[in-house]
Amino acid sequence: YLACARCSSTGSLVLTEPVSTLNGGDLQTECLETKNPSSFTIGNTAQEKGLDYVPECYVVSPSKSSSSGTEKARIPTIDMSRLRMNGNKRSIAIEELGEACRHRGFFQVVNHGISQSILDEALAMAFGFFDLPSEEKLKFKSNDVYNPVRYGTSLKDGADKVQFWRVFLKHYAHPLDAWIDSWPHNPPQYREKMGKYCAQVRNLALELMGMIIESLRISPNRLTPKMDRGMQVMAVNCYPPCPKPEMALGLPPHSDYTCLTIILQSSTGLEILDTDDGNWKMVPELHGALQVHIGDHFEVMSNGVYKSVVHRATLNSEKTRISIASLHSLGMDDKMETANELIDEQNPKRYKESSFRDFLDFLANNDIADGKHFIDTLKF
Repeated sequence: YLACARCSSTGSLVLTEPVSTLNGGDLQTECLETKNPSSFTIGNTAQEKGLDYVPECYVVSPSKSSSSGTEKARIPTIDMSRLRMNGNKRSIAIEELGEACRHRGFFQVVNHGISQSILDEALAMAFGFFDLPSEEKLKFKSNDVYNPVRYGTSLKDGADKVQFWRVFLKHYAHPLDAWIDSWPHNPPQYREKMGKYCAQVRNLALELMGMIIESLRISPNRLTPKMDRGMQVMAVNCYPPCPKPEMALGLPPHSDYTCLTIILQSSTGLEILDTDDGNWKMVPELHGALQVHIGDHFEVMSNGVYKSVVHRATLNSEKTRISIASLHSLGMDDKMETANELIDEQNPKRYKESSFRDFLDFLANNDIADGKHFIDTLKF
């Protein structure tokens, strides 16, 4: 048993050079932790330890890595105050919303009605949680994707072929009174302030989902009751500084399983795939705005008229980035299916129905870092 010079751990070591080349010099060793991704368990990952190098199991291929000087994406900005008007102005705003869903599957909303103080407090609670001592965070440690409250890293710790430079806390948030007592009680105001944000962002999501259904000119009657009792999952993501951000990613390319995802982020780092030219584009910072993703289930509902956006999380070497994703879907076992109004001889049904539980089953049995996407399993 020897100590690794890189991370000061002790245990099994591997030679980094053949014995014949050492010639009596210093024994060059590297701990198995830097070679074997399964040894990076929750609480001991490179991003949690703040290692000053990127272990091999975090390195993504050059074709998938973050590009330097990424071009900024042209993101539609949706003004909620116009959508709340009456008459012709509202009709025009609904058309603009539909175009954003059709062309990008992504937009930013302003004048959404959530105060800046509530946004700032939610981010502060997220920063506060990830600043806690490890033993406090590890109370919520879980690699079980079905667990309603869990702390983890990467995607599936110890199982991923490639690991990702992320730490996260996920918890269910609707109905709020059913779940809030299972959330962290540290920082002391986490439940109060994060809960306030959760309630308001859910109201915004329900409002937006109703307007998106309206933009498709389909009846809301079949879907609205299901959305009212649907799931809200909060993914509170932390991306610590990475010594070589161009070598790794915070999250790989993926689309969300949801109907709708609303993102609050502390700084830039979210990239979307531009379907016009196939290039990754950085989502620019717009103070006070929230980012909105169309998810897989709305692609299914619209029969492919609206596409779920493919996105990823990039890294930086200077500061921690927080992203709070509020993911909205139907109930755990409620099936999303294509609207009948959007199916005809020219536009046959293109997707199978599915539920949130179906997505969890997919996540438990697949590695999305390999390029496997839930939406692909739903296509006929």
